[in-house]
Amino acid sequence: MTHAYRLVRRLATCGMLVTLAAPSIVAAQSDYRVLATNKTSTMQKEMQEAGEAGYRFVCVMGGETSFGGNEVVLIMGKAPDAAPRFEYRLLATSKTSTMQKELQEASDAGFEFRGQTVFKSAFGGKEVAVILERDREAEPGPKFEYLLLATKKTSTMQKEIKEVADQGYQVVGMAVGETLLGGNELVTITRRPRS
Repeated sequence: MTHAYRLVRRLATCGMLVTLAAPSIVAAQSDYRVLATNKTSTMQKEMQEAGEAGYRFVCVMGGETSFGGNEVVLIMGKAPDAAPRFEYRLLATSKTSTMQKELQEASDAGFEFRGQTVFKSAFGGKEVAVILERDREAEPGPKFEYLLLATKKTSTMQKEIKEVADQGYQVVGMAVGETLLGGNELVTITRRPRS
């Protein structure tokens, strides 16, 4: 199976998941941009520029592409006559404690979780990358409290998710990534409305 074929399959799966999760967002799109880079700073800049041109996040996937090597690939869509209203932030780190802190800071600034993947960046090695979005026109909504779970065992993740669900947290994203201290781990992002 070629790298290009695997990427197309991943993006197709990503699109199907987004369609199931948010059909109104996907159905309204008439124009798309595919962004791909192995530098997190470049992706942050390109996402922000697309947002300023009226595009909105659709899906994200990290992996090896035929020509770009290890990249994060992101698709953004634009509805007809869409006005610029969304801002984006990309968080990328191999340390779960850093991601937890940065997620909370972004949430406090009005950003919400939209997607998550793992990729090998040019300078950071294998990193968990999280996409956050803020709607400049939306009324200030409830702020979220984020909790990041990381473990090597699926049975441990099951137990931890049950424990945090009992505290009001909901799962919003999961990836299998190589973290700096834990090696290959399941990294799950949960959140609950802040009281």
